[in-house]
Amino acid sequence: MNYEENIKRLEEIVSQLEEGGQPLDKALDLYKEGVELSVECKKQLENAKLQINTVMEDNNG
Repeated sequence: MNYEENIKRLEEIVSQLEEGGQPLDKALDLYKEGVELSVECKKQLENAKLQINTVMEDNNG
């Protein structure tokens, strides 16, 4: 999934967890998925930052 899709899914998970009412197993599965998505989003942002830095360095050099 791309960054925007990951963020959308992460928002859905947060909403579901905030509502409550899920069985513990379901809540744990949602939490795990949310953590994994969060890590993936961070990686995607870091990758974008590196690409921007590379472009900036190429243009300044």
